[in-house]
Amino acid sequence: MQKNKNKKLPLVSIILNCYNSAKFLKKSISSVIFQNYKNWELIIFDNCSNDNTKSEILKFKKNKKIKYFRSKKLYSLYNARNLAIEKTKGSLITFLDADDWWLKNRLKKQVEFLEQNKQCNIIYSNLYLFNEKKNKISLFSKKKLYNGKITQLLLDNFKMPILTTMIRKKIFSEYSFDKTYNIIGDFDLFVRISLKEEIFSIQDPLAFYRIHDSNMTTKKIDLNIFELEKWFLKNRNKKKFNNYNFLNIKKIIQTLKVKKFCISGNILKVFLEVFKRPVNLSNLKYIFFLILPKNLINRL
Repeated sequence: MQKNKNKKLPLVSIILNCYNSAKFLKKSISSVIFQNYKNWELIIFDNCSNDNTKSEILKFKKNKKIKYFRSKKLYSLYNARNLAIEKTKGSLITFLDADDWWLKNRLKKQVEFLEQNKQCNIIYSNLYLFNEKKNKISLFSKKKLYNGKITQLLLDNFKMPILTTMIRKKIFSEYSFDKTYNIIGDFDLFVRISLKEEIFSIQDPLAFYRIHDSNMTTKKIDLNIFELEKWFLKNRNKKKFNNYNFLNIKKIIQTLKVKKFCISGNILKVFLEVFKRPVNLSNLKYIFFLILPKNLINRL
């Protein structure tokens, strides 16, 4: 027993990418500091912010576990993630964006799982969604999370939030984020990893994801569509995906287009997209929302 007590636990490198995130940083950084697992380093990669991000981070400068890096130019989000990974020293890598935060047992639970399951190289968990406007908290997934060989499950319904993942650093000697993406880089990376690695989950919610007006997937719906279409065209005929189907990727792209045309009020394009094959019946609801104010459509 004494030997186990004295065993040195792995260093966890936490990557916090931020851009003009001053108003959120205190909560996210504090959620790291108050973790009940203490062997961590926090790599803050400031992607050339022009607000008070730096001054907010410097409020924590006495904590030597926190390391601040500021880029000289603005990078794509996933290029910035790669650059931040290069700064890490830990054997385990995890991610936290500036507008989100963790429960205090987040690191402890996942490190314990990986220590007990040496064959596992990547793990994730459930989380809570915090709707800033409604001041409402809901559970991300009420259904059991995916485990094992989950490639098709990720393609059908991607439910692997990056802020809940913990990955052995050795994985990044083979894989990296595709720096051409700004929105779907985590989807792309985890799908590629899942082709070779079993991925496991912890059912407990261990983090909070903040829903607000500045979330990239709401703010940049056109870019989301563009990146998914690019990914689809790039990968649909690759040999490694021969045993998988991309039908749901096409449906997701279609839904994003329907939502885009609803917001712009283009009724004709809404109808054309809704009834384009393969028909996604869940998109029919958007027709009814055409008569409602645009801000209601954004909440769908």
